[in-house]
Amino acid sequence: MTLQPKHSLKGVPFFADQQPAVREAFERQCAWRRFRTDEQIIDRLSESRDVFFIVEGKVRVVNYSLSGREISFDDRVAGDFFGELAAIDGGPRSANVVALCDTLVAHVAPDAFIRLVTENPPMALAIMRRLTEIIRASTGRIMDLSTLAAHDRVRAEILRLARHGLRADGTAQISPIPIHADIASRVSTTRETVARVFGEMTRHRLLKRAPDSLILLDVGRLEASLEEVAGLDS
Repeated sequence: MTLQPKHSLKGVPFFADQQPAVREAFERQCAWRRFRTDEQIIDRLSESRDVFFIVEGKVRVVNYSLSGREISFDDRVAGDFFGELAAIDGGPRSANVVALCDTLVAHVAPDAFIRLVTENPPMALAIMRRLTEIIRASTGRIMDLSTLAAHDRVRAEILRLARHGLRADGTAQISPIPIHADIASRVSTTRETVARVFGEMTRHRLLKRAPDSLILLDVGRLEASLEEVAGLDS
């Protein structure tokens, strides 16, 4: 269902430093569409090169192995954007994107996006920072897959999730509680392995379940343990 352009990109940080007239002119070039939960937004095999801005909702960037196993790369929330890689180099899509809940996006043709970025240096810098984040995240994932056993990759993923909720006392809150299947798809293992690691960390007083979150009870201890494992494998 295509919507009339009555919505706004005002809440998207990518436009935060721009004059309202720049954003409003760009909005008039966008198409607006709402996707239902689990509906595919981008098909990796499609010829589309549009760039998408999330106005409401949440999406997941995924690929699938030859056997059909889901490999999750990242989740993007309202205010984020995706699809810029194909718009920049004209190449094929690198992944599929699926709505995790009712999601409203604005999408725009690649030439309009490139024109916006090249005419506004702060936006070009924002794109470079985004690409840097992707490279760093990919490098970390490659290192984990190359140097850590499956159960240690699960612990490393828990540590990454915890960094968003660090506390002054050395603990961290992870909210919402991550789904085992989601972690398994990110670190290339099984839900059973994730469940075992959660159980082990709980028994060793590293992890505690709260009503609506997980509490990592000693961030430093988990960091030291993973550094020791990585050192032994190097």
